[in-house]
Amino acid sequence: MVGLGNPGPEYAATRHNAGFWLADALVARWGFPPFRRGERARVSEGEVEGVPIRVLKPTTYMNSSGAALASLRADPGFTPATDLLILVDEFRIPCGTFRLRADGSAGGHNGLKSIEDALQSQQYARLRIGVGPLPDGWTGDWSDYVLAPFTPEQEEQVEAVMPALVDIVTKWVKEGVR
Repeated sequence: MVGLGNPGPEYAATRHNAGFWLADALVARWGFPPFRRGERARVSEGEVEGVPIRVLKPTTYMNSSGAALASLRADPGFTPATDLLILVDEFRIPCGTFRLRADGSAGGHNGLKSIEDALQSQQYARLRIGVGPLPDGWTGDWSDYVLAPFTPEQEEQVEAVMPALVDIVTKWVKEGVR
């Protein structure tokens, strides 16, 4: 699975890094080793109920996230439709909510567009983590919104939903998207 975000301390608290936050929560809950340097990503590996799992946090920026999939695509047994879950922010859904889908379009999300370009497919699961909605009267570009830090209330909402997200991902590992 791949948590999407931007590397570097200046992005750590931003809405666009919700996928990184969930990747960190999964590694902590599952007792995996700390992330280490990998090919265009930070990587942690382990097993969940006998299923081998590799968690990636791309070290590319969001718009080039697909480049981090090279190590996965090199595995002859890798099938994106069943083996890949992308953890990603979504400003179109409210903080504290999420949506899991087996496939679909990028919906304008540049990180997902990069994943699709790398895979040449939309057949992969994605867990969209709500970081929205845009504030009433927002006149700026949506990218300014997702690259800004969470408000304290939003941060609480996202942190409060993390245990449920970890449970959903653990269920996905065992059963896939239902």
